[in-house]
Amino acid sequence: MNSVPTPSAVPLPPASGAWREGDPPGRRQWHAREKPLALEAGGELPRVRLAFETWGRLAPDRSNAVLVLHALTGDSHAAGPARPGHPTPGWWDALIGAGQALDTDRWFVVAPNVLGGCQGSTGPSSLRPDGRRWGRDFPFLTQRDQVAVEADLADELGIERWALVAGGSMGGMRALEWAVTYPERTDALLLLATAAAASAEQIAWANIQLHAIRADPHWRGGDYHDAGPGRGPHAGLGLARRLAHVTYRSEPELAVRFGRTPQGAEDPWNGGRYQVESYLDHHAAKLVRRFDAGSYVTLAEAMNSHDIGRDRGDTRTALRRVTARTLVAGVDSDRLYPPSQQAELAAAIPTADRLRLIESPYGHDGFLIETEQVAALVRELVG
Repeated sequence: MNSVPTPSAVPLPPASGAWREGDPPGRRQWHAREKPLALEAGGELPRVRLAFETWGRLAPDRSNAVLVLHALTGDSHAAGPARPGHPTPGWWDALIGAGQALDTDRWFVVAPNVLGGCQGSTGPSSLRPDGRRWGRDFPFLTQRDQVAVEADLADELGIERWALVAGGSMGGMRALEWAVTYPERTDALLLLATAAAASAEQIAWANIQLHAIRADPHWRGGDYHDAGPGRGPHAGLGLARRLAHVTYRSEPELAVRFGRTPQGAEDPWNGGRYQVESYLDHHAAKLVRRFDAGSYVTLAEAMNSHDIGRDRGDTRTALRRVTARTLVAGVDSDRLYPPSQQAELAAAIPTADRLRLIESPYGHDGFLIETEQVAALVRELVG
C-alpha cells in the first residue's frame, strides 16, 4: 500500500499531521492535569493536557460560559481564520463572534481539543513522561474519560455551571455525557445529529475505517510518529477519510453536484477519475496533513464505546438525569445519524420538547454547513 499520491512539486506530508511542540501555538491555551486520570476501561493516564481556545470575556459571576464540543476530526479552532498553528478556518466560524448567535459580546465561549485528539491535547502523538511518544501504548478512552478532563478544565477556569453545552456528532455525545454526568453544571443543552448510543451500523462503518488504517504497512502497530515525510499511514488514513466522507454527505447531493462527470480532461476508461473521485482524493489529502491516524483510531473507538445507559440502568434511566433546558435537532438527509436517533433523545429527555429538523441536502455534515438554521436553534435555546 502506497502513500497518498502527491504531485512532485508538493512536499510529502509528515508522518503525522498532529500539532507538535515548537509548532506555532496559534490561539491555543493549555490546561494541564498533573494527577493521573483513572480511565473507565482500566488503567490511567499519568499526565493529561488539553488545548483549548476561548472567545469573549467571562462575566464576574461566571454565568455566561458556553462549552462548544467538536466532532471527530475537528479541534479547538471553532472560530477564526486559518493562520499559523491553525491549518483550517474555524469549523463554526459563522456562529461564534460579535453579533453572531454565540455573541462574544455576551458569551464566553470555550472550545477544547478532545482528549485523544492531535491538535495540542494529549493523544497518541504526544510524549509520555519518559520522553517517548505514546503510539501503540496509548490507552483506550471513552467519552466519559474525555468529559472528566473537560470538567477539570472548567474547574481551572472557575466555571461551576455552563450556560450552554453544545455539540454535534461526536461533540453531541460528549455534550450528552456532560448533561447526564454533571446535571448540576449544565444549564442548557444543544444536541445536534447525535445519538444515545452508537448503533451497530455506525460501529460497522467505523470498523471498516479502522481496518483501512491498520492495514497500511506504514501504520507499524501505531508507532510511526517519528518516521520521515511520506512514511506515515497516509494511504490508510486517506481511505478511512474517503469512506467516512461518503457517509457524511447524502446521495442526492453527490448526484446533483458530481453525477457521472469526469474530472477535467481525465478519462475514467483510461486511468482517469470521475469528479466525485477527485473530490474524495482532495479531502483525503487534506486530512493527512492536519490530522493523526492514531488519534483517528482512538477517537473512532471512543465513539463506538458511546452508550449513555452503560452502568446507569438503561438509556431511559440515564436520560432522566438531564435537568438542562434541552433542544435536540437532526438533519433530515442524515444517513449516518438518522433523525430517528435524535427523536429517541427528544422523547426520553424530560426537559426536551419536540425533535427539530435541520433541512439540508448535505447529510450528516448539515450541522456544520447549515449555520443559519443552527444559529436559530441556539437563539431559541438561550435567547
